Amino acid sequence: MRLLDWYIGRTLLASIFMVLLVIVGIDVVSVFIDESGSLSETYTFLEMSRYVVLTIPGRLYEFIPSAALIGSLVGLGQLATASELTVMRGAGVSIARLVVVVMKYALLVALAGFTLGEVVAPPAEQLAESRRALAQSAPGGLAGRYGIWNREGDSYLYFNAVESETALRGVVLVQLDERRRMVSSLAAQRARFAGDHWVLEDVVKTDFSSWATTRVRAETLRWDTGITPQLLTMEVVSPERLPLLDLQRYSHYLQQQGLDADDFELAMWRKLLQPASIAGLVLVAIAFIFGPLRDGTLGLRIFAGVLVGVAFQIGEDLLGPASLVFGFPPLYAALAPVLLCIGAGVALLLRTR
Repeated sequence: MRLLDWYIGRTLLASIFMVLLVIVGIDVVSVFIDESGSLSETYTFLEMSRYVVLTIPGRLYEFIPSAALIGSLVGLGQLATASELTVMRGAGVSIARLVVVVMKYALLVALAGFTLGEVVAPPAEQLAESRRALAQSAPGGLAGRYGIWNREGDSYLYFNAVESETALRGVVLVQLDERRRMVSSLAAQRARFAGDHWVLEDVVKTDFSSWATTRVRAETLRWDTGITPQLLTMEVVSPERLPLLDLQRYSHYLQQQGLDADDFELAMWRKLLQPASIAGLVLVAIAFIFGPLRDGTLGLRIFAGVLVGVAFQIGEDLLGPASLVFGFPPLYAALAPVLLCIGAGVALLLRTR
């Protein structure tokens, strides 16, 4: 029986891996085409290639659920086409037993994806975004294409790019009063973190009043704030690419500042529920193989997998923003497509018995 389990698992894993390579390969080519329009003297082809390569772990993590669905349809479909599933059932292996075997390897894929999304993808994504922002920023300039805004109380912070874990480039600080009027603005070419405060370099500070404007220059200036380099690097990467611990920390920070953190909570729940999403999609694939796609062609199975995967993604894309707009808990938005997949898979399997 162990040999049979390994045979099914090997076929399943090989199909999922091949589908994942194809999907990510197509996505990487499209990114190369999109990024080529931004090439310049500083953002060279080599820098662009580094950016794309560094984002590959995040793309692998993003497409694992779709690859698990289509790969399961392809792998199990091959076994069905060769009548191997029929022979297994004739030898006394029940559908329930086959489901357990397939789900065991599907959860192995989910575990690998979760590890990739927590350990490998976030630092690679942060490095990729920082290097691209630095390459595309004008030398000595404060403005950049990928600048980030942050807020702490009545102070608003903009930084152009992250040079390292403790250094920023192109920093702008804007201070407002209680009536939301600009009191002062400060522009610095660089900022470095000195343990418990920031040191701004090459600073120009402008103070505003009702009758005059005063401008002062300084080589360095101390800036005391609760904003740490860790918080700023989280701003560089989209919430979906951050690890769970960082999502929890930044969500707590935003709540302390009185800001909306629902998008980070939504990303956190989606990451936590991704293994369940993979399990639900693979369950639908199993139900299709033993049901309506038992005698289908390879092309039909791939088409069905793409269709279900697109429907699942549309459901997530609709419910996620809806939770932010209408105010219902992000957990419900992340959980609803998963429960729908699992329910549909169980219902289809019960009809095959």
